[in-house]
Amino acid sequence: MHFDMNDLRLYVATAELGNLTRAAERQHLSLAAASARIKALEAQCGLPLLTREARGVRLLPQGEAFLHHARLMLNQTDRLRDELLAYGGGLRGHLRVFANTTAVTDFLPELLPAFLAAHPRINVDLQEKPNAQIPRGVLEGRADIGIVAGDVDTLGLEAIHFSTDRLVLATSRKHRFARRRRIAFAETLDEDAVGMQPGSTLQAFLAQITEHLGRRQKLRIQLASFDAMCRMIGSGVGIGVVPESAVRRNQQSMQLALIELSDAWSVRERYLLMRDRASLPIYAAALVDALCAHYAQPAVHP
Repeated sequence: MHFDMNDLRLYVATAELGNLTRAAERQHLSLAAASARIKALEAQCGLPLLTREARGVRLLPQGEAFLHHARLMLNQTDRLRDELLAYGGGLRGHLRVFANTTAVTDFLPELLPAFLAAHPRINVDLQEKPNAQIPRGVLEGRADIGIVAGDVDTLGLEAIHFSTDRLVLATSRKHRFARRRRIAFAETLDEDAVGMQPGSTLQAFLAQITEHLGRRQKLRIQLASFDAMCRMIGSGVGIGVVPESAVRRNQQSMQLALIELSDAWSVRERYLLMRDRASLPIYAAALVDALCAHYAQPAVHP
């Protein structure tokens, strides 16, 4: 089968919009030309891919399969173009990583400098995504590696457990909870809170928890990093749920108290996701090895 990339883009647009007219407009084609291109695709496949209905189009089962592979082909073509351009400037590799909030803002900034120094001709495209969206990005080829935490459907991808993420309650040392060793999250909801910015995976996760409880956090301020959260918490602005590593890192300098959460969801296993470890580029496999090696070392806390 020999497919034209523009035809594949038209098909993907049609599937996403559910409407051939709007897809034709997006691709700057007349409706007649777009319809002819879709029919030519179906002829090449030897199967109908979609059905025309009064309000648009509906993909048939074989059309869904074709959509999956069309996206993979388009992503691969775009990556090929981008990487060839970069290689012309001396680059040797481009690594795409989808990761959750904790990974992007807490531990990867600590680990990536050494990796980039050891691989000076490798670029890393790091994107923060909700846990549930990360496996799909890896499966569809939009990311080489995914980093998730908690109970996530991995969609059959190869998953490597590399560490445990513990969420804890952080307060100032003057707060009434500071002397507690353990507390339930529900008990904290009457207090002023410091949170991550809207759209972050952690804040979305906590919103689901509070919705299930029929409550809401009393958020006074939302910030873009855990270190900024810790600074506000230590200053007495409010309390906050943050990764244990962030509290440990700032505990002395920002005068923080760390209280264990009794909720089962506060302990979340972290996994590296990939389509096939054996087929990863050498530099991608090196990042996987670096993460696993880092967390194989005993943690040292002040």
